[in-house]
Order: sequence, then C-alpha cells, then structure tokens
Amino acid sequence: MATKMLRNILRSRPPNIILQRWESSEKKVTVYDPFVTKPQKTKETYLEVIKMFEGRDTRRRGHVEFIYAALGRMKEFGVQKDLEVYKALVEVLPKGKMVPDNVFQAEFMHYPKQQQCAVDLLEQMEDNGVIPDSELEQILLNTFGRRGIPLRKFWRMMYWMPKFKNLSPWYLPDELPNDVLDLARLAIERISSVDPDTKVEIWQTEEIEASLDKTWIVSAQSESQKVLLSQQPEDDPLVIRGPYKVCIRDQFVTYFLLLGKIRPEIKDDTDPDDVSNLKKPSGIPGFIGHTTLPSKRCTVHEQDDGTILSICATGTSSRDSLLSWVRLLEKNGNPLLSSIPVIFTLTAPPTDIAIQETQPATMNEEKVPGTN
Repeated sequence: MATKMLRNILRSRPPNIILQRWESSEKKVTVYDPFVTKPQKTKETYLEVIKMFEGRDTRRRGHVEFIYAALGRMKEFGVQKDLEVYKALVEVLPKGKMVPDNVFQAEFMHYPKQQQCAVDLLEQMEDNGVIPDSELEQILLNTFGRRGIPLRKFWRMMYWMPKFKNLSPWYLPDELPNDVLDLARLAIERISSVDPDTKVEIWQTEEIEASLDKTWIVSAQSESQKVLLSQQPEDDPLVIRGPYKVCIRDQFVTYFLLLGKIRPEIKDDTDPDDVSNLKKPSGIPGFIGHTTLPSKRCTVHEQDDGTILSICATGTSSRDSLLSWVRLLEKNGNPLLSSIPVIFTLTAPPTDIAIQETQPATMNEEKVPGTN
C-alpha cells in the first residue's frame, strides 16, 4: 500500500521541476589561456609559458590542447618563424609511450590525436618557411618512433624545402624591412632586373615646386628606355597604367608603368644567309655608334600592348605623385616629356589631394598636358 502511494506521488509531480533543477545546477567551464596574461609579447615570455606548462604536471594532461593554443598565438608573439619555439612545442609531447610496438599500430596511426597535432605543427612550419633540423628529427623519433606519421612528414619537408628555398633568382633577406621605402625599392629592383642596365633612383616630390603630395618615388629606367622615349611620336600621348601589385613574400607593393606607342615592324625581304654584302654593325644604342634603334624590336621593353618606358612606385600611389614622377623623369634625361601629353588611366584617385590636380574621379581616363 505504501509503495502504491509513493508511485502516485511521483507520477503526480510535474516533470518541469526536475528540468528546472537540472538547468539551474549546470556549470560552465572557463578555459584559462596563459598567453593572454602576459603583458609583453616576446619570445622569452612565450618560452616561459611553455616551461610553466611542462613543470605544472608531470603527466602533462591537456598537452594537445595546449599546443594548438600555442600555435594560434605565434603571430601575436612574433615567433611564427622561429625554429627554437617549434622544437620547444614538440618537446611538450610525452616521450616513449606513443612509440608503436608493431607494424599494425604504426599503420593504424597509434595515438592519432597526438600524431595529427604534430603534423599540424610541421605544416605550420612549412607555411612559414621554417626548415627543420636534425635535432627536431631526433625529438620526433623519440616521441613517435621511426614509423610515426610526423617523422614521415619531416622527411618530406627536408627533401623539398631546401630545394625551393634558394630557387628564386631574386634574393630577399630573411626578415623584410619594416620601412615601406626599402620594401618598394626591393620590389622595383625585382621587376626591372629583366634589363641589367636599369638604374633605380629614389626621388622626393618636394623637388617639384608645384607638387601637392609630399612623398617619395622609386623610379627605374634604363638607357635603352630613354632612347625609346626620345623616339616616341609627339602627337601620340603616353599612358600611365596601374596600379599593379607585386608580391614580396607576404607583403604587396603597388607600382605603375609608363607606356608608349609600339614601333611598327619593318618587313625585310632580304636573305639573312646572303653574305655577299655585309654591313658594319650599328653598335649598342646609346653607347657605341649612333643612337637610332634597329628596325626590328629587339629590346625586352617592347611588348605587344605597348613599350614600357619607365616603372615606379610612390608612397601614396596618388595622381599628384605620378604627375611629379613624370616631371622628375623630364628633369633626368627625358626632355620629350615637356611636349608630349600623358594620359592617366587610374579608375579613382586614392586621396583627395589628387582630385584638386586632375579632373573629377568619374572619368576613367584623363589627359594631362605637357609638364611645363
């Protein structure tokens, strides 16, 4: 009888009370991030946090989560390209127990969570261009054994990364300069290296009294380009095209081109194998003999869409700075620019200063008279 009465009481009790008690007793776990509490974001403080984690617990519980959190904070501390930091993170993984005992454990990815964490760490090294060394190989060998997936990833990295490191013919320092002017100079030198005779100069727009935008200009022009510019027809305007972007590692530099008219090709029906009437070579234009260009297009600056007469990068990429560039080119060995018109093909000016110098921004092309 008592049992039956207890059942009736339990059945008559509303179930909402149980759910409300469960919701009220729920507790949320707050994740503690030791990297946030560090006021100084340096390499020393980053390594200090890793040492604190290693000494806190001998079993190193939560080491995978800690490594992923540390990988996400690397850019904040500026250590994403430091090999020593990556080796310190791999040392966080416990040694010995994750080494497979047989081939079946090796092929079925013994301790998959830890192995995938190590592979992600190596991939982040690869994305940042950090080449591992033999010490890191020994650490991975002690952690996952010779048949581990991370060690196979390490061997593939050691095969390909040294091949691609020095493959580019354009040298860049290990750390790019923080100054925008130096970065622009590296970009212009890389673009203009197609002609070894190219001279890269750095000018200031303050040299032009009428300039409104006070900034720097990195300009590149060779002697053959000066000859090409001197033989441009005065009734056909030159064109400034841009902005274009060139990638210097993870940085982008904006540059502009000064294009002229393409020379018409002269048809020559003479036999090139006929040696009965040999002519004296005309020499190098601008250096030996006369300065007239040969009848055939023989320079790398003469492209299908136009003749590249000069290239530049400015500090503001505005129309006023480009106009100052044209005037500085005129002062430095290009007198034809005083009488030939120049067309800007910028879709919109980046700054308000350029609007005062040119026509309204709604026009796609603007014709600027001579620089005098």
